[in-house]
Parts: sequence; structure tokens; C-alpha cells
Amino acid sequence: MDRFNGHYLPLIETFKSLQGEGFHTGKAAFFVRLAGCDVACHFCDTPEGLNAELYPFVPIEKIVEESLKAGLKDIIITGGEPLQWNLQPLTALLHQHNFTIYLETSGTEPLTGKFDWICCSPKRKHPIHPEFYQLAHEIKIIVVDQDDLRFALEIQDQFHSDCLLFLQPEWSKKQIVIPQIVSFILTNPRWRLSLQIHKYINIL
Repeated sequence: MDRFNGHYLPLIETFKSLQGEGFHTGKAAFFVRLAGCDVACHFCDTPEGLNAELYPFVPIEKIVEESLKAGLKDIIITGGEPLQWNLQPLTALLHQHNFTIYLETSGTEPLTGKFDWICCSPKRKHPIHPEFYQLAHEIKIIVVDQDDLRFALEIQDQFHSDCLLFLQPEWSKKQIVIPQIVSFILTNPRWRLSLQIHKYINIL
């Protein structure tokens, strides 16, 4: 079995929930969380998913079958870093069933697959592929300290004019950085605040 041809993917979990952050906050969706990531942010919500070898490589037909059973038409593919894998076969099969497909990515890997919405979350020390400057529908920068706000200013004009720009406090630093983010947005109104609502209401 060629695990890198996109017909088998390392699956951490699937679940129904509400999108908890960014532009689509509050929307019901079926989440497909894939394993494997080489960015390894220290604030990662799913550090157990960094090593893809710890999870089974399942056929994409099984992922689509579970998606159909969920009864929702919005699918969010997340990770890990899902673009470590070839997502073309999965997205093609999901689109055959008329799903709307959302991608959550750091942008460090080339894009594979076709998506209806791309959320790119750039990291300071991990340059993104230039294609995401034109393809991302929204960017979401996780703010740990003032360096991340400076980073936001550095990259904002590289994204196309219709791209939505979000700043999101890193959860463990939220009490410190939320006032800084609010102040930043008041003087840089192209940016918006994103909060991890799912954590506030204690759902997945």
C-alpha cells in the first residue's frame, strides 16, 4: 500500500461539532482530523497528533462513509497539518457527494485537493507557500506576544484584498494578549478578533 497516494490517510478522529473560531464560528460541521505535522507549535491543541505513525491509515472511502452518516454538508479537514498528505482523492470523493469542504492549514505544504474555503494560519518561523497569498479565504494568526502582532503587520499586504484577517489569542495567554489584540485592531481595523468559542462553552 502506498500511504502517500492519498487513498489512505492517517486518521486521528472524526466528530460533529460547531466551528469554534474564525469566520465560520458557530457553524455545525463534521470534522476530519488527520495526523502528522512538522510545525509542532508549542501551543498545539493536539500534540498527540504530531506523529502520524501512531494512527491507522484508513481508506478515504471510510472517511466519506462516516461523513455521510453525520448528516451534515460542511466538512472541516484539520490536523495536525493535513497538507502533509495528498488530499486530492479525498476532496474529489467528498465533492461527488456535494459536501462543502473547509481546510485548516498552516500553509507550510503545497496545496493538494480542491476546497471551498481555506483558512491559513501562518507561523513566524515557518514560511508559507506563496500560493496561499492568493488562495486563502481567511488567515488566522495565533497571538502569543507582541512579536505576533508585528508579524501580522509584516504579512497582511501579501494576501489578496478580499482575504479576511483574524487575530486569535493563544488560549493560555488570553488574559494577557486580548487587551493587546483589541488595541491593535482599533488602530488596524482590517483585522478582526477570533476567539476559541468551543473552549469557552466546553465542547470539542
